[in-house]
Amino acid sequence: MAISRYFASAAMIAALAFAPVANAKVVDQSEAGFTVAHTAQVAATPADVWKMLRMPQSWWSKDHSWSGDAANFWLDSQAGGCFCEKLPDTGSGVGSVQHARILFSKPNQMLRLSGAFGPLQGEALTGTLTIQIKETPTGSALRFDYVVGGYMRFKIADIAPAVDKVIGEQLLGLANALGGALPPTRDEKAAAEGAEKPKTETRPAKEEPGLGAAVADPVEEEPKATSDER
Repeated sequence: MAISRYFASAAMIAALAFAPVANAKVVDQSEAGFTVAHTAQVAATPADVWKMLRMPQSWWSKDHSWSGDAANFWLDSQAGGCFCEKLPDTGSGVGSVQHARILFSKPNQMLRLSGAFGPLQGEALTGTLTIQIKETPTGSALRFDYVVGGYMRFKIADIAPAVDKVIGEQLLGLANALGGALPPTRDEKAAAEGAEKPKTETRPAKEEPGLGAAVADPVEEEPKATSDER
């Protein structure tokens, strides 16, 4: 879409109310900001997911670009790298946009980016998108968590659902590029239901193949050996 359309916040919010979404919800919101989370299952290995993740031109929607062409996206997946977009020369020279900066990169497991997407870029906001990948019996589970906070001129009650739709659309784009989203298996549903029940001496992240109950940062240290185990 044209830059003027991307920046037309009121029209964008109204249109996004009808955008398709993955398994998602606004997890939390307050006057300080909000959090949205989306999950999906795909029949692709974590390595294949990671490879695709590094090619946003193949899955990030052109409707949420500044140039109107997804081919202008690129992503450097190392810490400090850029998820950026080229703005073609229209007579005044080639331009560019930084959508986000890479904060954390663990191949086949997690990519974390810092950036306020779309019209949020014009506000005094911090946005953190954490993308998790976890191997499952049928392929991989994916989860997008986007946390936004700071000062903005939008009303939280209006912008949070709109951003939720946008993030969900990008997860669906990634899933579709990998062959389409899968429904959870019967075993995964049972595991998810079991993970919702209180457990003792068991980490929920180890029991949830679909990442449905995972926290935003699933990276864990290896258990330290006790004196009895040495």
